[in-house]
Amino acid sequence: MKRVIQIKLLPTAEQAAALEETMRCFNAACTWVAKRAFERQLANSYALQKLYYYEVRETFDLPADIAILTFKQVASCYKRDKSKQVSFRPLAAIPYRKGSFRYKGLEQINLKTADGVRHDIPMVMGDYQAAQFGNVKLFAELVRRKDGKWFLMATVEHDPEPPCDPDDFLGVDLGVENLATDSDGDLHTGEDVEEVRVKCQTLKPSLQSAADLAANHRRRKRIRKKLKRLADREARFRRNTNHCISKRLVAKAKDTGRGIALEDLKGIRDRIRFRKPQRNRMGSWGFDQLRAFIAYKAQQAGVLLKIVDPQYTSQMCSQCGHVERGNRSCQSRFCCKQCGHQAHADCNAARNIRARALVNEPIVSAYAAAAG
Repeated sequence: MKRVIQIKLLPTAEQAAALEETMRCFNAACTWVAKRAFERQLANSYALQKLYYYEVRETFDLPADIAILTFKQVASCYKRDKSKQVSFRPLAAIPYRKGSFRYKGLEQINLKTADGVRHDIPMVMGDYQAAQFGNVKLFAELVRRKDGKWFLMATVEHDPEPPCDPDDFLGVDLGVENLATDSDGDLHTGEDVEEVRVKCQTLKPSLQSAADLAANHRRRKRIRKKLKRLADREARFRRNTNHCISKRLVAKAKDTGRGIALEDLKGIRDRIRFRKPQRNRMGSWGFDQLRAFIAYKAQQAGVLLKIVDPQYTSQMCSQCGHVERGNRSCQSRFCCKQCGHQAHADCNAARNIRARALVNEPIVSAYAAAAG
């Protein structure tokens, strides 16, 4: 199982300048090779290397190992799609492989730059990254963030725990008001996410209007950069929330020896019509991201994941099985018209999901959600 961990680099001003120059030279070489690969409709790195190796080295003054990486980078792009010529941003991430870099414990990394010089650069990482570092592979990507900070995206690989064969499941209902509700009755509310979303959505129209009415290009550009920062901040907050929720759910299932059951919500936005005030909130609902986080964390922890049919889980009574639309009178309240059972609507749905996982075959294989 492959994962990527983020390691922060602390280069000096001189080292940062050398890294930036390497990044610019590498991406310029990639764009040059990409143009010729597109003309020849080539997506084979060895064929490209045979044709242009010496020319790339002379034109861009790159060391041999870094020059070879340009052909691999271009070939990987055209293997996906040869119909469109690709180009590379001057400061796009660049890959490093064995020989171009090596780790010196947890404190330093030795990186080769375009001038052929090797630099010992300090690096810092959190407890999670340090725990994963024992399985790190000699492949990574060097990234320069917009704020000028440098990071290494290191690949780690380890064997996941074999999935357990549980006798019970933790049913999880994914929603908008409550991002996740489990069959034990624990609610993971989405109030914080909604507060951030509303704040961002309130600011966006006024900033967009200011950008449209800006008197000069520089002011317009500054406002649009602020709009982008605002959207990025909202996405980061949502992502962090989904990580925290998925971690808690998987840990709970692992500690109690249970599997996890989720609904198959693929295409839900196409199946359901929403009122106009709901559309923006539903459009930003990150259920697929949360499901993907639960899936890969479950796989890593050896927790079995089942995806079940979502039909009528919100309308069915978890006690008597009676299905009626009127059972759910509002978002949070469930009251069975037949037996009178009352519960929180999301808790009732989560219990129905658990029951289906216990008696039915999954719609997809245990870990298909990780890829879907």
